[in-house]
Amino acid sequence: MTFSNLDKVGCTLGIALLLSLFTLPLVSLQPNRIMPGQSMDLLHAASLDSLIPLLVMLALTSLLSLFKYAIPLRLLMLLTTLFLLMYTVGVSASQLLAEASPLARVSLNGGFWLAIFWLALLITDAAIKLALSPLYRLALVTLMVAAVMALLASGQWDSLSLLREYHNQSDFWRQAIRHLQLSLGSIIPAVLVGIPLGVRCHRSARLKAMVFPVLNILQTIPSLAMFGLLMIPLSLLATGYPLLAELGIRGIGAAPAVIALFFYSLLPIVSNTALGFDQIDASVRDAATGMGMSHRQLLWQLEFPLALPVILTGLRVVVTMNIGLVAVAALVGGGGFGTYIFQGLGQTATDLVILGAVPTLVLAFLFAIVIDTLIALQRGDKA
Repeated sequence: MTFSNLDKVGCTLGIALLLSLFTLPLVSLQPNRIMPGQSMDLLHAASLDSLIPLLVMLALTSLLSLFKYAIPLRLLMLLTTLFLLMYTVGVSASQLLAEASPLARVSLNGGFWLAIFWLALLITDAAIKLALSPLYRLALVTLMVAAVMALLASGQWDSLSLLREYHNQSDFWRQAIRHLQLSLGSIIPAVLVGIPLGVRCHRSARLKAMVFPVLNILQTIPSLAMFGLLMIPLSLLATGYPLLAELGIRGIGAAPAVIALFFYSLLPIVSNTALGFDQIDASVRDAATGMGMSHRQLLWQLEFPLALPVILTGLRVVVTMNIGLVAVAALVGGGGFGTYIFQGLGQTATDLVILGAVPTLVLAFLFAIVIDTLIALQRGDKA
């Protein structure tokens, strides 16, 4: 083995993974929901018998990550290590609570979250080295999500404080649907308005000079300030026109959230649409015109398909941004996962905050992966 055969990225990430698991606390045993408790690293969090499969897999995975060989086997081992870690954490929580008080909680600590982060990077690195096609990458993510959901549904994590918070929230899935409604409810109108506006800005320099400064100003307004600015006129409208209030247009709730997110969505969509059309070679347009294409045919059969990857890139930015901003909309009664984040902050309940934050991150990640797949397929990458 020579130094050139060493995988520097895999080696670095593998060392970081081991340091996170063996030097940082994996879980914390708390006397109750709020009070801080005793932190434990991997070797002290569970019995040795339950740790052996994970320790063996960690050793094999770390060894494989050192070198540039057997990447498919490395990917398989990394996935196995990820799910063994999650399984072992569930076992650890059950063992720690076996002799604890009924109010005791076991919370995930920094070592676990960092280990998940390093494993995710190692899996991503292996997928890149394998040059997986867009559909295979999407299938890999789908497999991982399905496996995690199966683990959660099995009850293996029910002893953890995070899952106890989940079971205490009877409206979790209603808030999940609300989060999606607010995100998509602002994105769909922004797409319907932003794409035609972007096309017009591409064709008219004067309109572009008028529209872009306004959209830039809207983008710089902080989200809380935007919600506050919208509350006043919406409250006046609801007071003056009761029918609007009955339809849900009020100073608080979904209306200010959707309108604010609509404003934030316009700039990426309009700018990427204009950029996508700007990048089309003029000779391609001339050739299509010479073939007898009408303006409508030129738009839908040539220009729009060529600009679509750039437009989808802007849509990716909008989707991930909006899913995060919807969490802030909970402050004005919008609902969604942000409800748990702010309730947890008010109650100093860390696991309740995580219950709202992690699904928000997962939603943004999944939508980004799907749109990345569409972009890659549109650009002609191998399926």
